[in-house]
Amino acid sequence: MIIGIPTETKPQERRVAAVPAMVHDLVEQGHRVLVQAGAGQGAGITDAQFAAAGAELVADAAAVWRDAALIVKVKEPLPEEYPLLRPGQVLFTYFHLAASRTLTDALLASGAHCFAYETLTVDGRLPLLAPMSEVAGRMAVQAGAFYLEAHNGGRGLLLGGVAGVLPAKVLIIGGGSVGTEAAKMAAGLGANVIVMDIDLDRLRHLADILPANVTTLASSRHALRELLSGADLVIGAVLVSGARAPVLLRRADLALMQDDGPVLVDVAIDQGGCFETSRPTTHAEPTYVVDGVVHYCVANIPGAVPRTATFALTNATKPYVELLAGLLDEGGPAAAAAHPVLGTAANVLAGELTQPAVAAAFGLPWRAPAEVLP
Repeated sequence: MIIGIPTETKPQERRVAAVPAMVHDLVEQGHRVLVQAGAGQGAGITDAQFAAAGAELVADAAAVWRDAALIVKVKEPLPEEYPLLRPGQVLFTYFHLAASRTLTDALLASGAHCFAYETLTVDGRLPLLAPMSEVAGRMAVQAGAFYLEAHNGGRGLLLGGVAGVLPAKVLIIGGGSVGTEAAKMAAGLGANVIVMDIDLDRLRHLADILPANVTTLASSRHALRELLSGADLVIGAVLVSGARAPVLLRRADLALMQDDGPVLVDVAIDQGGCFETSRPTTHAEPTYVVDGVVHYCVANIPGAVPRTATFALTNATKPYVELLAGLLDEGGPAAAAAHPVLGTAANVLAGELTQPAVAAAFGLPWRAPAEVLP
């Protein structure tokens, strides 16, 4: 199998989809690995390190896409990459298709086989989403604390306060991986934290493991509106696997918040966002203000810490890249789509949708992977 690792093209995205250890093992298993020159530079990995691990360095992205049967990326292809996709090629990366009809249509038209990190499921868990959720949850608090500073547009609060001064109030909507890591980070800085979730068993678990300055609360529209008036930082951390994020906070709700610079951080923006006023931003221009509320909606939050994020991601993806490459070698895309785990990652196969949540988001038909590639 020829595996291609192109340089990421999303603005300010410095992660890379493979590290030398992954390349070494793939080569040992008999595969060829093509790495675009400079692909690892942003994550602190040199071309020489990739070459020493057995990678073949390729000068430009077009050659990587042309020669590789399996493309492994970090983020979804951008419009300039759509023409590089070809029928029968396999792409393994984050897609978040329910947030983009344009991307979905492009993948359907390409005839490629598209396997998504974010829907790959093992025993009800999302092991390839978890590491970036952990990074994003921690960074959401860092970003929130930064933008609460007055010179960054916030209301001039220190998240943890000081002796004799109340700490900031942090409201986290969603108690999954993102919400848990955000709660740990905010609590560690001394903030007054509330985590909301609809899963009572999850809330019981969080109440057991999180420190005393974290309160858990059953989520409801009524409770959310009541808490907004006192919140300084609100972090949206909701997820419905493969589907568009539910919109939980409406523009009219912003009037419940003080208009002197509270901060919203929408970690769900990759899946369309959970605030009505959310729109994707970049690390170059991360924030905007609506009704006096600062919005931070960067669509690739972990891209700001590419060294940490690259190794965290590839620690998780490596066994599945190896599994996918092996199955493609043995039985082609049909073998991969039929696998009980990799089949859950199949979102688009040979021009057909195979992920029901994405199909529901756009009112499109879908078929099970085994029906498309029997």
